[in-house]
Amino acid sequence: MATKHDPRAIKVLHVSPEAVPFCKVGGLADVAGSLPPSLRNSGADCRLLLPAWDGVLDTARKNGLKLVRVPRSVDVAIRWKVHKGTLWMSSGEGLPVYFLESPFFEGKQIYPQQLDSESVLPFVFLSLAALELADAAEWYADVMHCHDWGTAPLISALLWHRYYRFMFSQYKTVFTIHNLAHQGLLPLHSLRDWGLVDDAFTLNGLEFYGGANLMKGAITGASAVTTVSPAYSREIQTENGGVGLGGLLRSHNSKIHGILNGLDTEYWNPATDSLLFHNYSPDDLAGKAQCRNTLFDQLGWKEDGRPLFTSVGRMVDQKGFDILLPSIQRMVEWGCRLYLVGSGQHEYETAVREAVDKWPDAVASFVGYDEEVAHKAYAAGDFFLMPSKFEPCGLSQLISLRYGALPVVRSVGGLADTVFEYGSPEGNGFLFSEYSAEGLLSAVGRSLDVFRNDATGYRSAQKKAMQSDFSWDRSAPLYLDLYRSLLP
Repeated sequence: MATKHDPRAIKVLHVSPEAVPFCKVGGLADVAGSLPPSLRNSGADCRLLLPAWDGVLDTARKNGLKLVRVPRSVDVAIRWKVHKGTLWMSSGEGLPVYFLESPFFEGKQIYPQQLDSESVLPFVFLSLAALELADAAEWYADVMHCHDWGTAPLISALLWHRYYRFMFSQYKTVFTIHNLAHQGLLPLHSLRDWGLVDDAFTLNGLEFYGGANLMKGAITGASAVTTVSPAYSREIQTENGGVGLGGLLRSHNSKIHGILNGLDTEYWNPATDSLLFHNYSPDDLAGKAQCRNTLFDQLGWKEDGRPLFTSVGRMVDQKGFDILLPSIQRMVEWGCRLYLVGSGQHEYETAVREAVDKWPDAVASFVGYDEEVAHKAYAAGDFFLMPSKFEPCGLSQLISLRYGALPVVRSVGGLADTVFEYGSPEGNGFLFSEYSAEGLLSAVGRSLDVFRNDATGYRSAQKKAMQSDFSWDRSAPLYLDLYRSLLP
């Protein structure tokens, strides 16, 4: 069975719609898959509840997990009907994971295109099932740690559900905002069949401009609210950064904590990464040069000393593609090469392809997402472009630092917490503030000047970047301290 812990250890159940390596849509999956094991290694009795979307159980078994069916079912009443769920628990060493199997999760793509009375039900079932898990699994959590809007109904149920509100004093709750842009908005009448009392439908409840806002309910009811970086916790309490919830967040300022996401440094390690052409370390960068040269061979490029700027991630507004694309011509004229990996909005994918056609010796792309291609891009780059409009935390810049590609980023959110201007004591990259192509190009210009005229300084910053500690070993203790502060 799962690793035994001191019975006095804090018991924490993480509830998430996605988690690596079982299912992933975005960065939430990376956090939900790596934070709980780190907390468990730090002494907490930490477990994870995850929906068994299509293929999840097979993926778990392929990853070597032995799954044991929990004898008792999880019974949840929705629309005045009892729905049964089956719990599968991983056994053996490591993090205990509960996989919740139900018809609610069959044939779904995790997040629906539009949230309404029907498409929200998988998330309602997951949230209420978490409150039934204790009796089914005979394991009782002290803290329920809910991730993003998909698990927000759990906290709302503890406040306003006809049955579960009587459990309010039984649990402390932590709600983590991974991205305030996605709040779980749906028609107010969609909540009618959840078993909520009338107070839930008011301005002091879930009502939000005539509709319902799931994240609003979680912020209101949680014992503590965390964001995925300190800077982001401040930004979302402003009118511009609050996406309609700035005032609510300011009113709950005392319980908001910004804790920087960590990176799985065993997986993201250029010294051992099996997906790279060659391995390397801060003390021996020969392999990084070989990674670059081998990628150039694949792209049909000849090495001529031009620096390589890479980008890995979604080609969407949030990631700054509306200022990155207009900057490409100037960067090419300045003697830069660019390798863009990712997918997203159709107009940006099209513009990237057009840039490749226009400057075939300076711009290359991989439109789509492939894990191996991404790793190779991080390793080959001299610099990493991430001109985000907003960025709750960001993992890409942490990976680029680890792989020795100095980030060129906008000073916002988690980017401002992890990237520091070249020449400062912690200097590991290049920042700009104004959200414009001109702002981005100013940082690119500084990076080019260092690359061409200060090789010693560039190597020093590169080594500093690779040796930065952004692991969960730094962040997990802050969560433990927060949990302890909530308990008697």
